[in-house]
Amino acid sequence: MTEVVTRSDRKGGAIVMIDSPSNRNALSRAVVEGVCSHLEAARSDDAVRAVVLTGSGGTFCAGADLTAPPVSAGPGSFEELLRMLWEYPKPVIVAVNGHVRAGGLGLVACGDIVVCASAATFAFSEVRIGVAPAMISVLCLRRMTPISSARYMLTGEVFTAVDALRAGLVTSMASSDDLPKVVDGHLDDLALCEPGALAATRSLLREVPQRGVVDGLAWAQEISAALFASPAAAEGIAAFKGKRKPSWVASH
Repeated sequence: MTEVVTRSDRKGGAIVMIDSPSNRNALSRAVVEGVCSHLEAARSDDAVRAVVLTGSGGTFCAGADLTAPPVSAGPGSFEELLRMLWEYPKPVIVAVNGHVRAGGLGLVACGDIVVCASAATFAFSEVRIGVAPAMISVLCLRRMTPISSARYMLTGEVFTAVDALRAGLVTSMASSDDLPKVVDGHLDDLALCEPGALAATRSLLREVPQRGVVDGLAWAQEISAALFASPAAAEGIAAFKGKRKPSWVASH
């Protein structure tokens, strides 16, 4: 059987590609299980500094596969996939190679860095088939401006990559040909960063906005003190003073 999700590695990144052209990369049971499986393997791979999630062809993800949906809860569910991406200990880059619909926008919203092909289009199409973007709203509403999310979720209209950029859903745009080069630039930057510091920073990005100022400062102070006392920080400071690269800098 042909794999509908593949992995290739470059520049310290695990490139996880949805490759299911028969259903326009829709979220079938096989696709969701495949992405989860590759994410789990990359989590424990010390050679992987970041994960890149992308698709093949002209569609990134067409949303839920209504004919072969994933399980509704637990392992292999869409909820598990979104939770895994959101809580992942390594940076997640989403390379939006093409059009995105419905549940696919939930994958986009999980990215720390989202690079989008300029020809890609987006739509919260759920309302046009009588349902709502329930689960993905939990993530998309944390990314998008309130006025944009209200418009696009309520109307189900198609919007452009420029609109997605203005709405806060994507980081930058590039031509389809330049998309891999832009992703590689981000991977090169992440290769300069200490893995534990990346994990801590990703945790801060999720946790701090949910806390009050006083509680947030106390929590962050504990993290900061632990990091500054770590061997990694000692190495980083010594490398800075010695005008050399720290030991964790990967060469690819």
